[in-house]
Amino acid sequence: MKIVVYNLGCKVNKYECDCLISKLRERGHEVSEKLERADIYIVNTCAVTAEAERKSRQCVSRCLKLNGDAKVIIAGCASQDDYQPFSDSPRVSYVCGTAGKSEIVDKLDDIGVNVSQLPIEYEELGNPETDRTRMSVKIQDGCDNYCSYCLIPYLRGRSRSRREDAIISECSSLSRKTCEIVLTGIDISSYGKNIGSSLACLIGKLKDIDCRIRLGSLEASVITSELLDACKALPKFCPHFHLSLQSGCDSVLKRMNRHYTTDEYADKVALIRAYFPDAAITTDIICGFPCESDIDFEQTLGFIDRIGFAHVHVFGYSPRKGTAAARLKPLHGSIVKARCARAQEIAKACADRYLSSIIGKTLEVLTEGVEDGYTCGFSREYVRCYISGAPLGSVVRVRAIEPYADGLLCEMI
Repeated sequence: MKIVVYNLGCKVNKYECDCLISKLRERGHEVSEKLERADIYIVNTCAVTAEAERKSRQCVSRCLKLNGDAKVIIAGCASQDDYQPFSDSPRVSYVCGTAGKSEIVDKLDDIGVNVSQLPIEYEELGNPETDRTRMSVKIQDGCDNYCSYCLIPYLRGRSRSRREDAIISECSSLSRKTCEIVLTGIDISSYGKNIGSSLACLIGKLKDIDCRIRLGSLEASVITSELLDACKALPKFCPHFHLSLQSGCDSVLKRMNRHYTTDEYADKVALIRAYFPDAAITTDIICGFPCESDIDFEQTLGFIDRIGFAHVHVFGYSPRKGTAAARLKPLHGSIVKARCARAQEIAKACADRYLSSIIGKTLEVLTEGVEDGYTCGFSREYVRCYISGAPLGSVVRVRAIEPYADGLLCEMI
């Protein structure tokens, strides 16, 4: 049977899809990740924004255009939030939420809705197959932060950690097939809190894994000397820290229910740079949060410039029904749009400064594709590098020469 497993959303969703694909292939099914003609479509949905949820609903129609007689199975955050729009479709045969995804392989012939209660312990999904140079390993699920703008804790449940032995075993197996492992989860900073461990402790136990190790998105509070010591001890650690920020104004951070100040955040960045002077610090910024004044926004722009991020992912605020912030009066859309444009300008200037700071330095690049006649890939710092004549699917040492496209032009050493 031909089955498409289609992912909408984050790296956690992608990991879950990879595990499903592996199980389905073990049972003899032909499986694709691309939207193409198939007998069954399994769609792992997203609800991080209203737009993501809309695209998740639209995906049903996209599947049926490819095969109007196919079955459609829906899972994930959008159906956890509201399963009705999916169950109302006559060609959607089965709907579940964020829990019980591993059981989908046994539900291909089932009909109905089974949006289960959110689990309190980590659910093992099995291990994914891989033929990619970079793979994610899920170490945690759920979130306890309850930021005022975010629906995800209500859709994924409380934070729960995967067993260390299962993570180490999967990383060890993957290290023989891939060049880089990314530790991912909904909130990996909270790893270990419910099992008597910590992210630093876990990283310390990965020191014998023979491939690059990269961390997913982090909260500033997790940055400690203990964590950075553990990272430093990894022979192939990637010094790229995505520290979630959201605003550079303390009063806005408080309304967002973010549990740090800008000074505390800056101290964490300084600590990282003491250990890894060339580390790439990247982040997310939400522009136009309700009640964000012009002065508040100017403080955010100044903070972006002060930190000197290597990259900033700029979002315009959009309300999510069911969150605390959705009860606040939103700013006009034109204000949000204008603020996003200004933030992107500042972010671009910071990114350019960071790239300039590493020109002439030696980088280790994992090559993954070809573009504009160059072999391209990412350094440990997650800088996109363009190299003439480098082999694909390997780690090469290069010297950064000059800015090029969205990264650096480099030469082989």
